[in-house]
Amino acid sequence: MTEDLEAQFAEWRHYVRSRPELRQSDAEELEDHLRGSVDELVAAGLHTDEAFLVAVKRMGSLDDLSREFAREHSERLWKQLVLAGEPGSPATASQSRRDLLVMILCALGAAVSIKVPELFGQRFESDGAFYAPNIALFALPWLAGFLAWRRRASTTVIGALVALFAVGAVGANVYPLGDESQSLVLTTIHLVIALWFVVGVAYVSDDLRSSRRRMDFVRFTGEWFVYYVLIALGGGVLTGLTFGTFEAIGISPQNFVAQWLLPCGAMAAVVVAGWLVEAKQSVVENIAPVLTRLFTPLFTVALLAFLIAFGFSGSGIDVEREALILFDVLLAVVLALLLYSISARDPLAPAGLFDKLQLALVISALAIDVLVLLEITGRITEFGTTPNKAAALGENVLLLANLAWSAWLLLSLARGRTPFAALERWQTAYLPVVAGWAWTVVLVFPPLFGYL
Repeated sequence: MTEDLEAQFAEWRHYVRSRPELRQSDAEELEDHLRGSVDELVAAGLHTDEAFLVAVKRMGSLDDLSREFAREHSERLWKQLVLAGEPGSPATASQSRRDLLVMILCALGAAVSIKVPELFGQRFESDGAFYAPNIALFALPWLAGFLAWRRRASTTVIGALVALFAVGAVGANVYPLGDESQSLVLTTIHLVIALWFVVGVAYVSDDLRSSRRRMDFVRFTGEWFVYYVLIALGGGVLTGLTFGTFEAIGISPQNFVAQWLLPCGAMAAVVVAGWLVEAKQSVVENIAPVLTRLFTPLFTVALLAFLIAFGFSGSGIDVEREALILFDVLLAVVLALLLYSISARDPLAPAGLFDKLQLALVISALAIDVLVLLEITGRITEFGTTPNKAAALGENVLLLANLAWSAWLLLSLARGRTPFAALERWQTAYLPVVAGWAWTVVLVFPPLFGYL
């Protein structure tokens, strides 16, 4: 077996073992059957990659396989889950209860963490220079801990997670950044990004080298965001009702809401949203293709309209601070949309109209990125650099490289010359580059620019 084929078996094995209705012995039996089928096809003259795909297709869907196993092993309690749709096996229910308990403990830990600095004289309402760069450190370690527990992460991985969060804490607190410092804003934004990738390490800790697991983390990120927004909307309703009911009896809950409900609830919701994605994965996974197919054409039209308006207006792009943030956010959203759509796409499906639409989106974003880069470079040459401009320049260069190669791969995919796996590998291989840049801004930029 080649290394590539073994990697395909590893991804298939991980997917099979994620199905709660199949025991480990079942997965091993299925893998033995798959390997035997691949060997027969290779002996018949097929290439290993072709043999693997054909063998998997012959086995059919895991839903059908689960039903066959339920019929063959009628004494198993999970037969009712597969055949009748009744609640899961005792083992699955026990695991769900343990997940719930650990989630509650981690959510409480996140909620308490944001109040701990008050014991040392830091006030949430007034000490923005402390709370802003540290905001990710209150909740993300607890989310990473929950995911590491779910994945049964090794001691080495746990040690790496602790070390990375410790480095983040140093980056957030060791530099003398004032309330008006540009580096304070940059550190706050980029430390959230850097530590979210640390959460990604916890998420993929069961298979660190798998590009598919990294893409799963991309999908997890999108679905986590959806759940967090829903929780925030529900929290807004709760806050409004709390104000209304208590004020009706002459009691103002403003201090409680501002000092406890909002900060503690926001931190706890980070963990709760992650648990919801994990617990409801089979239900929520259909959100990804719906969202990408809805917003990809909308963003494509918006970017094309901007380019047309820019061409007719003949005016340059204002690259002051607010504009830089706006354009970077826009391009980052386009990249996130591309990543999310890749995570939701069937890797075996042929290229279609939606892939061509994505190509148009990426090319439009690439053109805007080039325009912004030209403006930033001109301003830096004329007026000198600042932390904001330097960060924007670096981020736009990173986006330029990613979007340019993505456009080439999408074009090759649309022409049938490149498999979808090449695009997926490129994006997952690029994630550490983005993480490295975020860490650079957090750790190197403040002293480099004199803590400006």
